[in-house]
Amino acid sequence: MSSVSPPRGTGALAKREARLAWSLLAPTIATVSLVVILPLLAIFWISFKPVGLSDLRPPAPMVRESLRGSGEDLRIEYRLRNTSQDRAISGVTLRDTLPSTLTVTGDLPADCTLTGRELLCDFGDLEGGFRTRLRIPVAVDGDPDAAEEATEGSEPIITGSGRSVLTTSEFTFENFARIFDGDEFWGVLWVTLFYTVVGTIGALVFGLFAALLLNKSFRGQGILRGLYLFPYVAPVIAVAFTWVTLFDPFSGSANALLIQMGVSDTAINFFGERPLALIMVTIFEIWRYFPLSFLFILARMQSIDTDMYEAADMDGASPFQKFWYLSVPQLLGILSVLFLLRFIWTFNKFDDIFLLTGGNAGTRTLTVNVYEQAFAISNIGAGAAVAVVILMCLIAFSLFFFRFISQEEGL
Repeated sequence: MSSVSPPRGTGALAKREARLAWSLLAPTIATVSLVVILPLLAIFWISFKPVGLSDLRPPAPMVRESLRGSGEDLRIEYRLRNTSQDRAISGVTLRDTLPSTLTVTGDLPADCTLTGRELLCDFGDLEGGFRTRLRIPVAVDGDPDAAEEATEGSEPIITGSGRSVLTTSEFTFENFARIFDGDEFWGVLWVTLFYTVVGTIGALVFGLFAALLLNKSFRGQGILRGLYLFPYVAPVIAVAFTWVTLFDPFSGSANALLIQMGVSDTAINFFGERPLALIMVTIFEIWRYFPLSFLFILARMQSIDTDMYEAADMDGASPFQKFWYLSVPQLLGILSVLFLLRFIWTFNKFDDIFLLTGGNAGTRTLTVNVYEQAFAISNIGAGAAVAVVILMCLIAFSLFFFRFISQEEGL
């Protein structure tokens, strides 16, 4: 009789190994969930909320106390308000201890009682945008300046709570409707795609060209490679400021040179005119990030077996034929990976455009739109909605890439 062994991966040992593997991976999975997944879920949640910048904190009562007037018109004044314009606060009370140098001389507000020197005001619920002033007439026994200092130096205790819009069950599609309303979104999307696609392809092409130039041994090769890396390693603020200064229409060296050469009669506003501004920020993107492609492509080139090129030389192949039929097939894998990474990074790029143009002159991309919606006009919900759109676009591109392009390249 022949014994039948259990299917592979179903035995007791395999199960123990699987449990051990999952236990070892659990900290990593938890960390990734906290760092990546939870913020994404928070963005999705906020994108369906009618929340502004002032609504990030839950509504709360605020009070300021001061001693006003003089003589018979002397009074303690409490200025009370609801920090939210549309959210109510429940259970609002105010407690304060009056200084010993002050004596109440008149009637208290309707919601307030005085026990000894302990003042208690019960306001109940405060509607959104609520504001009021409480005036308590007093007289001073002693130095008025000391009484004022004692009054304003004691902080009243105020209680009350309200629900944040982030924790309520109120949802809306208004944020997404505002994004897709009109032609503005599609114009911003076109600018983003132009900037991303041209910037990504340009960085790959120039990186490939630079790698071809430096894929030979010659004197000064190391220094030249270091110079090639300068745009990528230099601080973005420094290089962006240099570009803006260099192409300034009033004092820039580029305009002065063009005018002296007779290329242009007047100064050109490179970063302030459509569509030139978009072309300039795209060129800046290519110049700044082609060194990364150059490094990866050069490393892959130097790992290619030289026997193929020697055989091609013996067969009389031209340099272009060797590049097209030998080098390119070997580089397709790394070029595909670089295209995927550079596309995602460029699509998410914010700082370069913001430093160069601030998103003006037709250079407003989706990431700049997130900033403007969330902080310029204080609409956090709309900014989160644009961020969700960016995520959906990148997911769609990634699925397309892995479904079609990566299969063709054997990735």
